[in-house]
Order: sequence, then C-alpha cells, then structure tokens
Amino acid sequence: MNQEFQDYSEPRYVISVAARILGIRTHTLRYYEKIGIIEPSRSRGKIRLYSQSDLDQLRHMKTLIEDLGVNLAAAEVILRMARRMGELQQQLERLESELDEFKRRC
Repeated sequence: MNQEFQDYSEPRYVISVAARILGIRTHTLRYYEKIGIIEPSRSRGKIRLYSQSDLDQLRHMKTLIEDLGVNLAAAEVILRMARRMGELQQQLERLESELDEFKRRC
C-alpha cells in the first residue's frame, strides 16, 4: 500500500472534530453510521475515528442532500454506486496492465 493511500485512509479524527470539519452535528454522524452510510474505525477504547476518505464521502453526501436536494436514501445509493464504479475502474486498470504485460511477453 502506498504512503499517500495509507495517509488518506488513516483514521485520525474523533467524531467532534469530524463534525466540526464537515459543519454537521455529531448525532448526524452517529445516525449515518447507524444506517450504514459510513463505518468509522474504532480505537481500543471504542472511540469513533474518521479518516480523510470518510470525510470526503461525508462531504459528498452533504453536497448531494443540501445542494442538490437529493433525499438520504438516494444519496446513499449514489455513494454506493460511485464506490462500486471506483472499484471497477481500479479492476479495469489492473486488467489492462496485465494485458499490456502479456502482450510484451508474446
């Protein structure tokens, strides 16, 4: 895993700091966790810790709801589809790389 990705996915913000950064309330973050939109890491003491990746997903959620008028259920679907598209893009890039390597050997 490269350092940039590790830094991006490193859990580092407690719930109060994450809420302040996002401009939302802590109970909203707890609710999003309860319904499965976000799953923050937990410290040994069971404290929620959010990564930069988590904050970016939550910012996207906030934009969909507040700026675009999308309801919570639709925003959740949009975020899940975007995540899946990202996974598929990574898979496609990996397969293209493997194909290029195969072509070079032949």
